[in-house]
Amino acid sequence: MKRLMFLAMLVAAQAFAHHGWSGYDADHPLQLSGSIEDSGYVHPHGFVRLKTPDKTWTVVLAPPTRLERRGLSREMIKPGKQASVYGYPSRENSQEMRAERITIDRKTVELR
Repeated sequence: MKRLMFLAMLVAAQAFAHHGWSGYDADHPLQLSGSIEDSGYVHPHGFVRLKTPDKTWTVVLAPPTRLERRGLSREMIKPGKQASVYGYPSRENSQEMRAERITIDRKTVELR
């Protein structure tokens, strides 16, 4: 019984941590370029912190399994790499965007 309760809590926590895509404004796409300051190959979504001339953005990527399948390895998003990202700004956080595609080392990866 304790194990079942633990599993139920784990599933609920993951569902809570995952957000819907309606929080991003697809009517105002962005194209950003800059240097990766930090990155994570984590669930539910990978991310990079992209330093642009104006500010540092948190760029929400796809889940790690999709990143791998599409050809974006953990090594490719290491800090210090230059990246260009196309995606949609968050409606709630002016420093966050959801990436549709990312280009690193002349390789473009479609994330959705």
